[in-house]
Parts: sequence; C-alpha cells; structure tokens
Amino acid sequence: MGNIGTMVKRFLSNKNTVTLIAIIICTVILYGFYNWRVKSAVTTQYVCYATQTIPARTQITKEMVSTVKVLSSTVTQNTVTSCDQVIGKYASYATEIPESSYFYQSALMNKEEMPDSAFDDIPDGFTIYNLPVTFESTYGNSIFPGDYIDLYMKSSNVDTDELVYGRFIQSIEVLGVKDDEGRNVFETTIETRTPTHLLFAVPEDLYLLLKKAEYLGIEIVVVPRNNGYTAEANETLVSSEWLKEHIETQTFDIPDECLTPSTGTAECPNNVTDDTQGGNDQQQTGNE
Repeated sequence: MGNIGTMVKRFLSNKNTVTLIAIIICTVILYGFYNWRVKSAVTTQYVCYATQTIPARTQITKEMVSTVKVLSSTVTQNTVTSCDQVIGKYASYATEIPESSYFYQSALMNKEEMPDSAFDDIPDGFTIYNLPVTFESTYGNSIFPGDYIDLYMKSSNVDTDELVYGRFIQSIEVLGVKDDEGRNVFETTIETRTPTHLLFAVPEDLYLLLKKAEYLGIEIVVVPRNNGYTAEANETLVSSEWLKEHIETQTFDIPDECLTPSTGTAECPNNVTDDTQGGNDQQQTGNE
C-alpha cells in the first residue's frame, strides 16, 4: 500500500501529467456539452398549423388545421402544439391567421370571449342602444368592448339658456365598437377602421331616456375610466335625478294601455299601474 501511495504522489507531482489529465477532463466535458446542444438543436416535435387563411372571428374546424414536424427550438410557450386545443375555438377579433402559420394562444379565443358574443346573453328586459361616436369622441379609438365607461350630458337650461353639463349615466358596459359599415373596429389589424357607434345593453327605462335625449338634440358625451373602474364595475344607474327630470319635463310619456287578444296585439302588460287602471275604470263608468 505504501508503494502505491508513493507512486500516486509522484504521478500527481508531475506537472505534465496533471496538465494532460486536466485537458482530457475538459475535452470530455466540452464534448458532452456539444453533443447535448446538437441534440437539443435537432430535436423535433409536432405542432398545429393553419392549412388556409382563417379570417378574424371565424370558428376553427378540423378542415382548417393539420400538424407538421418542426425543430423544438422554434416552439415557444405561446405556441399551440395540439390541434385538439385549436378546433372549436375562434380566431381573435383583432387579427386573422395566415395560411401555414402556427397557432398561438394570443390569437385564439373562446366564444364567450368574442366581443359580439355579449349580444347572446342580453338579460330579459334590456335593449340595445346605439350611440353615435367619432374617432375624437372615443379618445382616438381607445374604448374597447368590455370597458365600463360613464355617459355625460351636454345641454342648455330651457328657462335660462345656461349650459347644463354633468354625469348622466354611470358604469355602463361597452358591448361593441362598430364602424359605418357595421363591422367590429378591432377585429383586424390589416386595416384601420374608424368607430362610428358604441353599443350598450340597457334596461328599457334607460333606453327610453337615452332616446329622448337623442331626439331632443342633447349631446351624450363618452367619458372613459381606468381599468380599476371596469374591474370593479357597479350597477348601471342614472347619476343625476335633476338631469333625468331635465329630459322628462321636455317629453311626454305614453301611458300603458290594456289591449285584448281580439285586436291582434299584445295583452295587458303586467306593469300597468294602479293609476292607469283607475283611469280606465273611470272612463268605463263615464261611458255607462
């Protein structure tokens, strides 16, 4: 054992020997690292791609997709590898998917995420209101579907001719932003579309109030808020009773009328007031 120890010490004390061993070790390490990098660079996997150009807002079917083998180094976390994760989804409203392009998570949406899908779930008793806007009034086309904004009102006092300006309706959700041809403004990045209408879903009483303001020539001003306002959206309500009265005093409310099926029109509505029914009773008594 002593002789072996002495030989090892002599062997390691030889600088040429130590240098040779170090070179061998480094060569082995470099060779292993090089092989690992080469294998990583040439490793392949299948990814899903589009066999045809898919327009924005189009639902993707199995006829539109296929798979191709590519280098793993070209696949990112945003790349969709399985076609099962693509079929049934929609091309984003913001862009089309070119032929032969890979699919990316950011370019795909579920039906409920599409801007116009909100129209499928409008609550009973709500009505779509179409507000005319311009590029300037939407703050350079900075208002998007899903944003919650406020509507202000600009008019003049009918008695004093003084300026009337204030918040009219608060926390109202934008369902759609359309151009003059009825197309969604944000469904494509290939062309620039100018907004001409914002679409909202509002209860019947707010719809009538907005239409009355519109026909009176009152200007409805769009006022955007920050992301927190949208994230913590409250109920859509009239902000000022005074502004509401300002409109109501210049218009006439049509009273509810009870209509029978024999006339071919609707039956008596459930929301007929006691006052209206009393008025009908008095009219019948007078006729008798």
